[in-house]
Parts: sequence; C-alpha cells; structure tokens
Amino acid sequence: MTKAQFYGEGFPYLKLKDMPGRLIVLEGSDGVGRSTQIQMLREWLEAQGIAVSDTGLRRSPLTQPGLDAAKQGHTFSRTTMSLFYATDFADRLENHIIPALKAGFFVLSDRYFFSIIARDVVRGADPQWARKVYGFALKPDVVFYLKADVETLVSRIVHGRGFDYWESGMDVRFADNIYDSFCIYQSRLIEQFDKMAEEYGFVTIDATRPVKDVFTDLRDYIKKTLIQK
Repeated sequence: MTKAQFYGEGFPYLKLKDMPGRLIVLEGSDGVGRSTQIQMLREWLEAQGIAVSDTGLRRSPLTQPGLDAAKQGHTFSRTTMSLFYATDFADRLENHIIPALKAGFFVLSDRYFFSIIARDVVRGADPQWARKVYGFALKPDVVFYLKADVETLVSRIVHGRGFDYWESGMDVRFADNIYDSFCIYQSRLIEQFDKMAEEYGFVTIDATRPVKDVFTDLRDYIKKTLIQK
C-alpha cells in the first residue's frame, strides 16, 4: 500500500490513510503522444489482471461544460481560467482519482496539474502562486515526462489533427500566424516542463522515438517499481 502524501495541506476535510492503488501520470507538451500511451498502458495493465481507471483535464462533470464554453468564447481572464481548471482538477481528484485509488485501481492520468502550471506561467502567472494553488494535490506514484522537441511536435500535428487555437497559444498572440505561434508557445511550455522535471522528480522519456519504444520504457518502469510480485 502507498501512504497518501500531498504537495501541501491536502483537503483539510479529507483524512486519507494508506491506499492500495497507484497513481501514474503522463505529462508533456501537445502532440507528444500521451493519449496513445495511456491507451496502450491500460490494455497492458488490464491484461495483467489489474483494474484501471483513467482521467485527464476537463473531464469533471462539474466544470467540463463551462470550460468548453469558456474556451469557445475566449472571454475569461487568465486568472479566472486558471482557477476554473483548478476547480476541475480538485473535483476529479476528490470524486474520481482518490476513490479509485482507495478501491485498488491503477489510475492513469493524461496530464495532471503540472500542465496547468506550465500553461499559466507561460501566460504570465506568477510561478509560485501557480504552485501554491495546488497544495491540495495528491503526489503521484510516478510522473512520466514524455519529452519531444518542437520539430517533432510540428510534424505530428501537421500529419495528425492539425493546429489548435489554444495549443498554439493564439490567445496570447506569440505570433501573427498559428504555425509560428505554436512553435514559440510549445517551446516555452517545454522550458517549464524541464524546470518542473527537476523540481518534482519526473521520469523523463524520449518521446521522439517510435510509439512502441516509448511504451516499452513506460511498461518496464511500471513493472519494475509499481507492480508487486
């Protein structure tokens, strides 16, 4: 069992003891392949007889409709949007992640609060303020940082779903066109992830390689450190 630990005071009204589940987080910039790896990990873990639950940003039924509407309208201030995402995270943590961990599930999280901090700081938020907001956050068992350079991300985006307004930082206008803005915005996100990788002890994985090679590294680490013999 894992003893519950928080980055700050946690939820003051929620006293947690040992939880038999495991919390596995995949972080990294847009287009790096997190969702693909989450699906592959889920299938592999379930084949081992392990119960799996997954989550990600904007999946709280409390906040998802409002966040989706806000992103369509582009009307909220940056601080308001930041706190909206924090509310989404808090609701998922309390009502999805923690109950699943108590029940012994392996929880796979496509992003955690680190992505929100990176986005907020790139948009001008104070780094320490952004971190203190998440003092209620549970510490994961492992955070994998899937790292790829901007050139790799651009190639995957161009040959995949295409450029997205928010993933390109067009709301802060780093450039007057979506391609250049994407490159600048993602470069700055990577800088923030690199800093947090050292600060929070991320396990960095080279995500420029083929999907199967990345998966093998993730699988082997989980098998060695998180699955009891």
